[in-house]
Amino acid sequence: MRRRLYRHHHTLRTLSLFASAMTCIAVTGQVEPAFGKIDSVTNIFRPLSQPAQEIKETSFLVLAICAVIFVVVAGLLTYALVRFRHRAGDEATEPPQVYGSNQIETAWTVLPILIVFVLILVTSRTIADIQNRKPTIGSVNATVVGHQWWWEIRYPELGIVTANELHVPVSTEGNHRPTFLKLQSADVAHSFWVPQLAGKTDLIPNRENSMWIAPSEPGTYLGNCAEYCGMQHARMLLRVVVHTPEDFERWVKEQQQPAVEDTSAAEGRKIFFANSCVSCHAIRGTSAKGVFGPDLTHLMTRQTLASGAALNSHDRLRAWIRDPQQVKVGCLMPNMQMSDKEVDQIVAYLETLK
Repeated sequence: MRRRLYRHHHTLRTLSLFASAMTCIAVTGQVEPAFGKIDSVTNIFRPLSQPAQEIKETSFLVLAICAVIFVVVAGLLTYALVRFRHRAGDEATEPPQVYGSNQIETAWTVLPILIVFVLILVTSRTIADIQNRKPTIGSVNATVVGHQWWWEIRYPELGIVTANELHVPVSTEGNHRPTFLKLQSADVAHSFWVPQLAGKTDLIPNRENSMWIAPSEPGTYLGNCAEYCGMQHARMLLRVVVHTPEDFERWVKEQQQPAVEDTSAAEGRKIFFANSCVSCHAIRGTSAKGVFGPDLTHLMTRQTLASGAALNSHDRLRAWIRDPQQVKVGCLMPNMQMSDKEVDQIVAYLETLK
């Protein structure tokens, strides 16, 4: 009996310590230093967009209700373990059993129903408020297509196609300009998730889902695919770059321009168009019209390569062109078996795509 009580006490203490630690982390918002590097983990407890803020408020209400239930149940359990523990001199027989209490049975039937009812109402209101929002005059519209393993981003009204970086304007009280996204998949199920801006929304083949964001502060927000989609799922990363209104208009004008033909990289351009690169990639203003890979018109304006697998630097770009499988195993971009000189010439050409 004492051994069982000891095990109960040990289990209860462990659960209590774990719950306390998780509560401290949640309340203080210190998820980043607790679970990873500050520059690589997004703090979901610091929302900077209206949908994410509403989700946070609902989550905290659910957490508070569950915390109260946990404290009550754990308190009663602790009281029972301490108050009715076995003592020296107690009889070894089972104590008197009490059956049937209408008051207790009514309480533990009605209270859970009321709690569930409140949670359903609050959650339904939040879901409806987020999903029923409609585009307004001045809002930005974009289409995000999930591929294995990268993101294609189109701005149909602006005539822009890019990859792996979603650029949007900041949305403030004086200039509310949300961004509405149509989510599609070109192959398998993916999931669009930028924790500080909105909740997860799946990208399903042959189905179009939608969501919206309204970032309140300029900056770069990290996201990722949240639905397992193959061997490089963990490296299907995403960046949402939030601009001031002026910077966003400047970015739009730059992205709408065709690729500049730099004569200093003529040899690399020739090699690029002589290989099968043009079968997969598009470069606006040229004969490259591929649709299977990312649009490369303004490749060097992006912060990363291969959907966040590597920084967009000279060395990493060269390694990516030399052998994509060394950077992202299983990706559909093959090793073209080019010489070092050809690789250098193609890299020189790609670096002119700004």
